[in-house]
Amino acid sequence: MGKEKKEKAAAPENGDETVTEGPSYEEKLKFVSVIAKPMASKKLTKKVYKVIKKGSKHKTFVRNGLKDVQSRIRKGERGIVVFAGDVTPIEVMCHMPAVCEEKSLPYVYTPSRQDLGTAMGVKRGCLMVMVREHEDYKELYEELTQEITGLPPPVGVSV
Repeated sequence: MGKEKKEKAAAPENGDETVTEGPSYEEKLKFVSVIAKPMASKKLTKKVYKVIKKGSKHKTFVRNGLKDVQSRIRKGERGIVVFAGDVTPIEVMCHMPAVCEEKSLPYVYTPSRQDLGTAMGVKRGCLMVMVREHEDYKELYEELTQEITGLPPPVGVSV
């Protein structure tokens, strides 16, 4: 029985990737938490995933997971912080945007934690990722930083 399931799961990988496409950006937004602001637009989300993908090729330039990102921020590491918007329970990570604002780190939410993990090249989902600047993707990193800082602040935050 287990062998049959593995064979069925392997079948879609051999075919075209466009056939087995997941939910759209708009459908993913339905599952996002109320506090997930500022939310990245569809175009910005693609850029964020691109930077994460490029950063994951270099060993210490992408930090993932609540524990690792939180400890690195407290130690003074700098970078763009990307949160998943569909995390439940949200209490697990709801303090992190405040920590980012305190340390003046740019942060943004993306709709799906599964996509965040996929961008890193991991099969599991990921709550948050911190990407550090590197020479290979410096231009894209700086452009992304400008766009994130240009997003409107969450409600109740004074600028």
